Amino acid sequence: MAIKKIGLQIKERRNVLHLQQKDLSELSGVSLRTVLQVESGYGNPSIGTLSKLADVLGLEIQLSIQTK
Repeated sequence: MAIKKIGLQIKERRNVLHLQQKDLSELSGVSLRTVLQVESGYGNPSIGTLSKLADVLGLEIQLSIQTK
């Protein structure tokens, strides 16, 4: 999944939970700048960063391997 789609899902879930970006940052231990970058589809967040955000938002990270 492209980072833009991941960012959109994180943003949508955050909004459903009525959290502000600052709240997500504080609860996850991820910098506000990184939260902003992830949600806007920029940057290259590590699996660790995505995992911290997902934990706060009640999301799971799934690995999908595509073969040709």
